[in-house]
Amino acid sequence: MKFFLIFVVAAVLGGCMYVSETAEGEAPMRLTAIDVGQGLAVLLEWNGQFAMYDFGPDSVGVVDSLLARGVDTLDWVVLSHNHRDHIGGFMELPGRGVFVRRLYVGPDTACSFFCDSVLRVARALGASVDTILRGESVSFGSGVGNADLDNAACGGAGEECLRFDVLWPTRYTHVGENRASVVLLARLGVGKLLLTGDLDSVGERQLLEMNPTLSAELLQVAHHGSAGSNTLKFLSQVSPKYAFVSVGKENRYGHPAPSVIRKLNIVLGDSTKLFRTDLQGSVVFEMYPGMGVVVP
Repeated sequence: MKFFLIFVVAAVLGGCMYVSETAEGEAPMRLTAIDVGQGLAVLLEWNGQFAMYDFGPDSVGVVDSLLARGVDTLDWVVLSHNHRDHIGGFMELPGRGVFVRRLYVGPDTACSFFCDSVLRVARALGASVDTILRGESVSFGSGVGNADLDNAACGGAGEECLRFDVLWPTRYTHVGENRASVVLLARLGVGKLLLTGDLDSVGERQLLEMNPTLSAELLQVAHHGSAGSNTLKFLSQVSPKYAFVSVGKENRYGHPAPSVIRKLNIVLGDSTKLFRTDLQGSVVFEMYPGMGVVVP
């Protein structure tokens, strides 16, 4: 009888340990939409590596947030397009204690003095610079690559990595506006994240034409919730479970537009699944391979 009890206890404990190890073995991607006022700065974390999608209008709030989290090295930074509210913080990085390994920019050539400023900063930081466009990808673990490669070995070397496919722009262009925004789609198991920058409604339509089955569990709402983006067709097709708007409190643009909020509430089906930095400050999501997106 004593042997039987020991066997049962051992089996139960062994089973518990197995479940725990399985759960802990699923490394989530953590996304933080940093409250930068009227702008966009998204911190991405996976397996102890960090990256940024856009950097806000200036370094206020961004650098302090990074250092407070112990982040002194960014594996890569993607600057979606050359507007101050998305790249200003990056241009103030030198001397602030944050190192950047790689900088990725879009193929838009209509960027005036901002391009030169960004490249000067990259040189000062010692960061390599690459231009990315549709058909390529950036990733934790493998740098830049071909989006057609298998996700489990997205650099071709067989190492584990998390890939962000570039869906837009499609080619080198001379736009100089929101339509030049680099759009990224990340996949981690059953979860998907779509980062849209300031993509406008024309860009959304063209993006859907090229990606008719496009969907994502978590959506960064384009252009701070502007009515010039976020068509109902686009939002319905993407059909997110959660969405977030990075926007300044009482901003002079009226972002997010009431019409966009109404459309998002219809698509999300629950107003509590829409998050806003002007109301809630920095917001955090986690994406697990087997669970998808959760709000911690």
